[in-house]
Amino acid sequence: MSTLALRRHGAGDTADLLDALTEVWAEAHTGHDDVARAGFTPEALRRQITGHARHEGFVLVAAYAEGRIVGFGYGFICTPLYWFGEQLLPSIAPEARRTDSLAGICELAVRTGWQGQGIGSGLHRELLEALRTRWVSLLAMPGDTPARRLYDRLGYRYAGPYRTGPDGPVLDLLLLRTPF
Repeated sequence: MSTLALRRHGAGDTADLLDALTEVWAEAHTGHDDVARAGFTPEALRRQITGHARHEGFVLVAAYAEGRIVGFGYGFICTPLYWFGEQLLPSIAPEARRTDSLAGICELAVRTGWQGQGIGSGLHRELLEALRTRWVSLLAMPGDTPARRLYDRLGYRYAGPYRTGPDGPVLDLLLLRTPF
């Protein structure tokens, strides 16, 4: 394996990185028909990153090897009401529901040929270090997928079903108490 470097980026860097991030995401999700059926597309990812980069506390971490991005993850600091929504908030554990220290991790993707080498775990660790909140949460496709197995190994616990909109897919909302 070549030398891997993790670099933090802020909101101002996203426009220059969008093409590479979209390429990584598309490769990481090749063959995942459930993702496409749920309406998650490279174009939607571009809009999502651009919108999320407007949030205060936005952090993007990219893994670089062989002169290119081989993985990335990003998130931002937010309120429980913003992240969980009014419908789900009452079912969230009280300490997470009332916290003033929460971040949402929105994406974690690694190119297919680079998966299984600890890059996802490294990106996650660097995101937690950059965000430094007591709680982090993310959404995952339901089922026994490699991503879900990673999140389970990282210590995430299922917090409930989460629908992205009235007609959107039902995702698994996962929650992690961090060491911070």
